[in-house]
Amino acid sequence: MEMLSGAEMVVRALEDQGIEHIFGYPGGSVLDIYDALFENSKIEHVLVRHEQAAVHMADGYTRATGKVGTVLVTSGPGATNCITGIATAYMDSIPMVILSGQVPTNYIGDDAFQETDMIGISRPIVKHSFLCKKATDIPLAIKKAYYIAATGRPGPVVVDLPKDVQNPREKHPYVYPSSVEMRSYNPTGVGHKGQIKKAMKALAEAKRPVMYVGGGAVTAEASALVVQLAEMFNLPVTNTLMGLGSMPGTHKQFVGMLGMHGTYEANKTMHNSDLILAIGARFDDRVTNNVAKFCPHATIVHVDVDPTSISKTIQAHIPIVGSADTVLAQMLDAIRELGLKPDSQAMSDWWTQIEQWRDRQCLRYEKSDKYIKPQQVIESVYRITKGEAMVSSDVGQHQMFAALYYPFDKPRQWINSGGLGTMGFGLPAAMGAKMARPDAVSVCVTGDGSIQMNIQELSTCMQYNIPVKIISMNNQALGMVKQWQKMFYEGRQSHSYMDSLPDFVKLAEAYGHVGMRVTDPAELDAALEKCFSLTDKLVFMDIQIDPEEHVYPMQIKTGAMDEMWLSKTERT
Repeated sequence: MEMLSGAEMVVRALEDQGIEHIFGYPGGSVLDIYDALFENSKIEHVLVRHEQAAVHMADGYTRATGKVGTVLVTSGPGATNCITGIATAYMDSIPMVILSGQVPTNYIGDDAFQETDMIGISRPIVKHSFLCKKATDIPLAIKKAYYIAATGRPGPVVVDLPKDVQNPREKHPYVYPSSVEMRSYNPTGVGHKGQIKKAMKALAEAKRPVMYVGGGAVTAEASALVVQLAEMFNLPVTNTLMGLGSMPGTHKQFVGMLGMHGTYEANKTMHNSDLILAIGARFDDRVTNNVAKFCPHATIVHVDVDPTSISKTIQAHIPIVGSADTVLAQMLDAIRELGLKPDSQAMSDWWTQIEQWRDRQCLRYEKSDKYIKPQQVIESVYRITKGEAMVSSDVGQHQMFAALYYPFDKPRQWINSGGLGTMGFGLPAAMGAKMARPDAVSVCVTGDGSIQMNIQELSTCMQYNIPVKIISMNNQALGMVKQWQKMFYEGRQSHSYMDSLPDFVKLAEAYGHVGMRVTDPAELDAALEKCFSLTDKLVFMDIQIDPEEHVYPMQIKTGAMDEMWLSKTERT
């Protein structure tokens, strides 16, 4: 029997779990674990400059690969600095394990130095959490943490490790479980066969069906099955912000992203459909707009691995609990077994209508000789990267421009904070994605507001040679806030202007990177070509864009899905 200290058990358990990277920041209550990492580990540790960035890096790493990310931080402020990142992962169903140090067990509850109740603070935003009160609890707790994080509807799990439990002077028998069973946790993967047959019969009878595909299809690696079913029944397909890439963005049956800033054709197709086949999507408010007016003629088939998400917002007529990949495979089997075929004439008529909506060309914009348009920045990045980059974004106008103007043909190309909408996510997420897939191009699309929230990670990029490309669209304002204030607050710009921005080029250079500024539309393509040609360097592109450009389309608040602003002066 191998004898290890609690700290050594943490490291050995991570190795036995197959963990290759940890993102973290040391402190008093985890120094024994860090010493164990130093002494004996094949795991690569990345030292961030702020704990929030550690969680976002692990998040980007996970979204790029599907592997569970791992974070290691100290107690107190180290742990609480992770909360925003944990909430970001929780809202987007991203599997992650956060190992947090804690004060010694006999000090818990005494307000000891750097004590916080991490279990209590994080409880609303984790799938589960563990407090290890004995060293021998550690192997099983870590095994369960990774199992819970990755199965069912994925999410973050916290493992709290008191200082005394790690004691390097006390050795205990170490056994890492080969498997884990939890009587109270048995997520459903396989869909109900009767419900699936019922759903496929309804699909075959539908005259105006649409597939509405969310992030669950990406998580379940179900993209090939999405395409197969869509092509078999000639279905129009729309993606949520989180689902982009699950249906190739250049596919002729893809009608674009739907929702608040979705395309005209996607929202019109949804609103006028008679059957919605929802796969791994949760009908959140950024999709539905006014739920009382949501798709009034549609039968709702809702597939989700999380039973609590079904009928939570929109009542499902045919609910199916199960993993997207498994259920889609069952659906294809049911179609063959029942000999089902679409109504070809009805589908031809349906596509004729959809093409008329497409002809509206809702993403057209006017170029300018004076200002660089944000849309043309994204189009240029798409062209130069040949549509193959991993694109991480922060939150705001730039996020929507990236989602609308960079067609993602593969899942795990688009990495963004969809549910929580976390500014400061983009740069560390791009870093995590690049570490996960070093041969891929990793681009952070950001704004002058968002980039400053975790800009200190430029230091981490230098230390570990992480050559991401930062495309900062600078409009000297909090762009989306400013747009809302112009549209809904009679133009009163209350604290949305950035009046004292740094010189981003000099700042990037101060960290040892390459900085470039572009102000002339005629110079944009050449500057971006140079940026992406520097494959071994981080390049910070400070691109001065039209400060008055808005994101359109945009749903009209309290309206139906198809009620939208199409420009500053035109609405449906």
